[in-house]
Amino acid sequence: MKRKTLTQTLPFLLPIRIWQRNLFFKISLYFDKNIYSKRIGDELKYEVCKTKTLMINENSGYNIIYQKNKVHNLKIISKTMNKILIYPNETFSFCYLLKNTKKYGKLKEGLISVNNKIITKKGGGLCHLSNLLYYSFLLTPLTIVERHGHKVKSLPNPDQNSLEGVDATINSGWLDLKVRNDTKNIYQIIIDFDQDYMYVKILCNKDLNFYSTIINDNFEYIKKNDKIYESVSVIKLTKDKKTDRIVKKQKLYDEVVLINYELPKNVRIRKLND
Repeated sequence: MKRKTLTQTLPFLLPIRIWQRNLFFKISLYFDKNIYSKRIGDELKYEVCKTKTLMINENSGYNIIYQKNKVHNLKIISKTMNKILIYPNETFSFCYLLKNTKKYGKLKEGLISVNNKIITKKGGGLCHLSNLLYYSFLLTPLTIVERHGHKVKSLPNPDQNSLEGVDATINSGWLDLKVRNDTKNIYQIIIDFDQDYMYVKILCNKDLNFYSTIINDNFEYIKKNDKIYESVSVIKLTKDKKTDRIVKKQKLYDEVVLINYELPKNVRIRKLND
């Protein structure tokens, strides 16, 4: 039986715990010797990649107002990092830039997962942006410094053809998404929206002679101990721009996540011995 945390046993201590973690996070940023990206500039000339995601998840199973609130939150949060430049030796931190949120507006109640349960919380839904940013970073030469995949998948994907295993959960003071620029080039994040989609572009001050794509391999659902898991390999292909030939194939990692929603009846599930 899994032991409960102190804040689960004594919920009234949670605000103190949050304040403590945020304080420690700010102190760690000060002493970790990283130079954090915070400069905004005009759009750079060359596009490295462009990705998009459908914002409204019609299959969430919850009141659609929380999906609309999520879109509102995403548009506010995006202003803290849109057009951010990542110079050589600088580190982009999702949570570092979140401190600027209040000057762009008030966040609304959205859906978040806590202890494998979906609840509503002000600012919920921000992982939708961190997910897309992480996927975009994988398509660049930037170095992933910190990333935390979701341990539990509580909602189906908003896009049926979405890649799996390229998500990044964030929780200010606890979990962050960080990438470092170990190259000699300057990179920039551009975030945009239309009626249905959120877009992320990564730009560069130099035209690169290669591009990357991410694919899935060995995807399957597994049932073990009466629980269903999604298992997938994440593969990165680097291709020459002129010839379109693969110059490098790299398996990044394997991802296994607990499925916490009902799968369609026609989905194939492989059973493992308990």
